[in-house]
Amino acid sequence: MQTIDLLCRLYETDAQGLGLTGGYRTEIPFTGAAFPAPAHPRVAAARSPTALSLLGAGDALDALSRSHRRAIERTLAATTLTSGELESLEGKLLALRREYVSAPPMVILARLLTTLEEVRQYSEERQPALVQVRLSEMLAVLSTLTADALMKLRRKEQARDWFGTARSAADDSGNRELRTRVRVQAAMLPFYYGPLEEAAALTREAVLLNRGRPTVSGAFASVADARVRAHQGDQEGAHTAIAQARALFERSRPPTQGHEDDAWAFPYRRLQLYLSGTYTALGDTAQAGRAQDEALRLYPDHTGIDPALLRLEQAMCLVKQHSVSEACQLAHETYLMVPEDHRTQILGTRAADVIKLTPENVRPRAARELSELLALPGCAT
Repeated sequence: MQTIDLLCRLYETDAQGLGLTGGYRTEIPFTGAAFPAPAHPRVAAARSPTALSLLGAGDALDALSRSHRRAIERTLAATTLTSGELESLEGKLLALRREYVSAPPMVILARLLTTLEEVRQYSEERQPALVQVRLSEMLAVLSTLTADALMKLRRKEQARDWFGTARSAADDSGNRELRTRVRVQAAMLPFYYGPLEEAAALTREAVLLNRGRPTVSGAFASVADARVRAHQGDQEGAHTAIAQARALFERSRPPTQGHEDDAWAFPYRRLQLYLSGTYTALGDTAQAGRAQDEALRLYPDHTGIDPALLRLEQAMCLVKQHSVSEACQLAHETYLMVPEDHRTQILGTRAADVIKLTPENVRPRAARELSELLALPGCAT
């Protein structure tokens, strides 16, 4: 009301003349003289002494303008997240990334969901742009790890939904490397459980997003694309992608000290893991063997199922080299060596792939024993 009153005095009119209200009265009250309100404010009135005094440096309009400006600045600076709280969240995320490498999926899932809810609550409040970007990045990483854990627990539909949430959060952050990485991770679900075409679409989208930049995520995207192409029978495309992955990884110069046991890192041993899968699918057992030996040399025993996957690929190469009994024995021993709470469906499926590679009419006793092991209740196949 104060603002309207000031404007009416400035233009020597009333609220209706300013266009701020309609004329709802049935008759104009008699005041001794009729002065109809002007249809439009008179700009010339601003030259009157009264108007000039209203436009002075210390008038009410100036005070109102300053008040609104200060309120906007307070809104832009307002945050419910202190720098200490942000650092605490980042510390929790780093700890989860390291724990994820070796923790059983069910154990880590509960911690991921708890931290996700904490980050989500902060994201609901108005935060400075840079803080909001960081929160979106955290949501993308946490959602990706949640999806991966659900995938290991055979909750495929939930995993698919969480990978979708991870992509949305990554896109919201605007971080191109993160957007690339999330799509590579999401491709794992259709790679292991199908359809393979969906995995191919995701890895190729990740490659395009990276645009050839020398980043570890770009190298990850290229080698994941190579593995998918190898499984699709595209030998030429797979070899081209392998060369690109090697070049990008070399140029990216990723840190090594302290980063090997980080689920969000892509160290040299993981590059070799993907190369092993690619060369195994291509039937190049010599190159696959070199990648397997190099990766296993770098993997400690407490790093989840990656070493087991490498040994199962060694078994697949043995089948292709016609050492079927030895291959099935290796797969049998590898499966039993993995702690029970890590025996996910991915592991069981890969062990079963060793049997599928052997011709049915020449399957040795070791193949039958492996098949019986995987058929036992509680085995993840």
